[in-house]
Order: sequence, then structure tokens, then C-alpha cells
Amino acid sequence: LRIMQASCGRGHTLILTESGHVFGFGDNKSAQLGLGHQNVVAKPTQVQMPSGAPVVKVACGGEFSAAVNSEGNLFTFGSPENGQLGHNSEDKYFVSASKMAFHCESKPRRVMVFIEKDPREGTKPVEVNAITDVCCGNNHLVAIDSKKRVFTCGFGGYGRLGHNSASNELIPRLLPHFGNREGMGVTSIATGSTFSVAITEFGQAYFWGQNRMSGEATMYPTAISDLYGWKTRSMACCNKSIVVAADESVISWGPSPTFGELGFGPTPKSSAQPKLVDPLKDVYIHAVACGYAHTLMIARDDSEEETAKINKLEEFKCPE
Repeated sequence: LRIMQASCGRGHTLILTESGHVFGFGDNKSAQLGLGHQNVVAKPTQVQMPSGAPVVKVACGGEFSAAVNSEGNLFTFGSPENGQLGHNSEDKYFVSASKMAFHCESKPRRVMVFIEKDPREGTKPVEVNAITDVCCGNNHLVAIDSKKRVFTCGFGGYGRLGHNSASNELIPRLLPHFGNREGMGVTSIATGSTFSVAITEFGQAYFWGQNRMSGEATMYPTAISDLYGWKTRSMACCNKSIVVAADESVISWGPSPTFGELGFGPTPKSSAQPKLVDPLKDVYIHAVACGYAHTLMIARDDSEEETAKINKLEEFKCPE
């Protein structure tokens, strides 16, 4: 099998093959692998999708998952807590007088409704022709449609949904900030544990939520002022840190404690503001990807000069 993409949650992994099939393994106590049961899975097992259309993107949250197929349909499965599956329910029930539990979605289920909320007109459905991308934080989901609009649902704490409110959203809700004027369509999205970021058609990066425990949360999408003038092509999020490939540089930032994911070297270990990653100043990075507290990058290697620059970097030796 040729693997095209992978995503990891708190304790589970989904992988996507070239043919559009999805395989899952790992923790499954909330049915986040979509296999129809809630038992731990020790080896990759194929997820049966309701539609025969190939899957083009998978994303893992803390204890839930999402997938988008080639027809633009969004499917979610796992824990419905906080409405993060987008099915207009948390499916809560009482185990005892003092304990709550959730009816988990054990198989992929299509998200059928998207909404917008207007102060004057109230809540109304939004016609969505196709979802093109999805990503998940610990307890929230962010999706882009074919019109480059953004929808969010799930836990609203710290403003991570971008609706200027800490309320949960049980159905994917339109973020009116994007897609309503030229250049404001969103081309890519990323999520940390309690925040979200987006890149617009003009390459401007936006942030909402909170990635440090001190200070106020950003309750709605706000341009990252330190990245004005930079054309951002790739952005990824760790638990609390953000890494960006823009123009000829890599920029990162995140609050203490960090664990080397910012790429600065021995010092500084953290940075509250976006800072150039000096060890990569001569290396062109195509794309970045992040785990909980680590970063991977794909570098351009199209010439002898670029190869020489890459070879100057310290090489990690895998233990035998």
C-alpha cells in the first residue's frame, strides 16, 4: 500500500492510501477508529466508509475523527462530546446519578447540515456543495468548503471556534469573516489543542483561540500582525506552538514549556512572538507538519546548491 497521508489523535492513528482507503489503529475506547466497536486495535484495520467514493483527507481529534471523500462529503465518528462531530447532538446519558457518558458514533456518519447565525435573521442552513479540507483540535473541528468558506463546531472554550463566544456549536457553523470578499477565501487550515489558524488566498495568516494560558483569548479570526507582508504557504500546529513556512523562511513561536518543536536550537527554547528559525535560513521548506510537541518539514532539494545546504544540517541517526 502506498500511504498518502496520516493523522494522529491523542492515542489513535488514521492512514490514507493512494487508492482512497482509510486504515486505523490504536486507542478506540470512544470508537474514534470508526470500525463499529470500541476495542483497542493493535494493527492497521480498514475503515468501511458509507460511500464508495475514495477518501481524500483524514483528520484526528483527541477522541474523534473526520474524513472527506472525493465527492466533498464530510464524515465524522468517535466521541460526540461538545458537538465536535457536527451531528447536532452530544448524545449524553446518565450512567448513574452522578456520572455522564456518551453514545459514541462507532462508524463514519455523514455531516448533513451546515448553518450560519445572523443576529437579525437567526439560525439558517447554508448550502454547501463540497467540503475540501478538514482538521481537528482536541475537541473542535474546522472545515473548508469549495467556496473557500470556513465552518467550525465542537467545544467553544477560549474562542477556538472563532464566533466571538465560548459557546459550543453542535452543527458546523459558518465563520462570516472569511470568503465574503476578494482575497479572503481560505486555502488552508490548521488546529492546535485550543486554537485554530487559517491562510487566505493572499497568503495572510489568521489566528483565533488561545495557545498560552496567560492573557486573553482571541475570540474571532485576527490577522497575525507579525506575518504581515509574508506570503504563507504552509502552517502547522503542535499542542500550543505554531510553525510557518513563508517566502524563503521558516517562522515559529509558542509559549513555554516547549520541547524543541520550534527548531531554534538549544536557545531560546520558546518564543511568545513569531521568530525566524535561523538554522533553516538557507533551506527552502515546501511544507511543515506537527505532532503534539514535534515538527517535520519537507525541504526543496532540486539542485546541488540546495543539497549542500541540507547536508550542513545535523543528521538524526536512528538507533539500530
